[in-house]
Amino acid sequence: MRGRRRLGRPFGWLWAAYAVSAYGSGLGFGAFPLIAVLALHAGPAEVSALSAVGPAVGALIAVPLAPWVEFRHKRPVMIGMDLARCAAMATIPVGYALGRLTWVQLLVVSVVVAAAKIAFNAASGAFLKALVRPDDLLVANARFESTNWSSIAVGPPLGGAAIGLFGPVVTVIADAFSYLLSALCLTAIGGREEAPRPRGEAPRAGEAARRTTGEAVPSAATGDAAMRTTAEAVPRTTAEAVPQATGDAATRPPGEPAPPPARKGGPRRTAGLLDGWRHIMGHPVLRALYLNQLLVAGLIMATEPLLAVLLLRRLGFPPWQYGLAFAAPCLGGLVGSRLARRVVARHGRSAVFRTVGTLRAVWLIGLVFVRPGVTGLVTVMAVELAIIVNMSLYTPVLAAYRLEHTPKHLVARTLTAWSVGQQAAIALCTALGGLLADATGPRTALTVAGLLILATPLLLPRPEGTPPASPAEPDATARARTAP
Repeated sequence: MRGRRRLGRPFGWLWAAYAVSAYGSGLGFGAFPLIAVLALHAGPAEVSALSAVGPAVGALIAVPLAPWVEFRHKRPVMIGMDLARCAAMATIPVGYALGRLTWVQLLVVSVVVAAAKIAFNAASGAFLKALVRPDDLLVANARFESTNWSSIAVGPPLGGAAIGLFGPVVTVIADAFSYLLSALCLTAIGGREEAPRPRGEAPRAGEAARRTTGEAVPSAATGDAAMRTTAEAVPRTTAEAVPQATGDAATRPPGEPAPPPARKGGPRRTAGLLDGWRHIMGHPVLRALYLNQLLVAGLIMATEPLLAVLLLRRLGFPPWQYGLAFAAPCLGGLVGSRLARRVVARHGRSAVFRTVGTLRAVWLIGLVFVRPGVTGLVTVMAVELAIIVNMSLYTPVLAAYRLEHTPKHLVARTLTAWSVGQQAAIALCTALGGLLADATGPRTALTVAGLLILATPLLLPRPEGTPPASPAEPDATARARTAP
């Protein structure tokens, strides 16, 4: 009988932290615009600004945070970002109860939450890299992906019902509380982290001696005698000892160039804001995946407000059907994320990037043909389901590859650069889509987005340019584990 693959107790707590935060955010999905409309009687311009400006400014703030995150212990950073989001979100129900809630306060909280989210994700990626084994990275990311889609499927409908029963700020309270629970789960991981070491910096003498003699070095993420690989930026279980990363040739991953030596005068702690983008753009495959992801994410997300106008205003769909059209297909994310590892093992990572990456893009044009009634509802759900299944299969493979091919000293800055770029692409495409819809109508704007996204597979890496998939399932005689 096939069982769930064990990734260790520390990963279980990390996953629990991710889950409670994801479900809290799912419950609070769309809460700020709803509060702006229901409690502050904001107009369309204010609601649009709240949705676009807050995340955009937060992304800009996150850029200088990246080097700070890079050279600090990652778990305290994650806990701090959770507590910051909890505190910021908690000011909203307080302001509402006192009758002092303002649009500016919503905007400031939106900025804080967006910046903290990017910093948290950067730190968590680096932490995950040090937590589980290299060949478990895809499994770990697939579990995060399935949790994400299940929270989107369940959270918004429950959140909408809660708002109808208890008022507009109840989901914000739940979201704030979820960040507190997430911080507690991260605290429960325990152990000590290895001090982050800039590129080219030699290990301490005692640590080097232990590595030379083969003595176990305590794992930074788990606090026990689990060992680290630097071969790839990936998770590992606490049950197995592997050589720790030092940046020297003995532990460097095959094919990864030696890091340049640190400059005189010590490492640059506050510089290197653009190092994440330099790494992405200097790596041929990452560059192709990054540019493709910017356009795909931007064009798909740009259709959300267009579809809302088309379905609710032009075609007369009731709100519950609109919510159902987007919530139900999210269950397809559970399917795609669970298939990811098996598909990679059978067909290879290059095939996933090319084939599944293409399949993400071909369905969006179907939204142009939505009509009133049940037929239109089924059309939207079918298109969304096809997109989500392929996205949930593709995303953990991309996340695993990105970590594997990012040096340890650049993980936080690379993930920050990726998030900031994607956020900017979504904001730009959404703004342009709105302008086009104002001038020509939402169906025309959907047609343009659907046609443009058909060209995005041209940016995907060529098959010969994508390194082979990460090692398949380890020898069963060495480790009695099975895929999920």
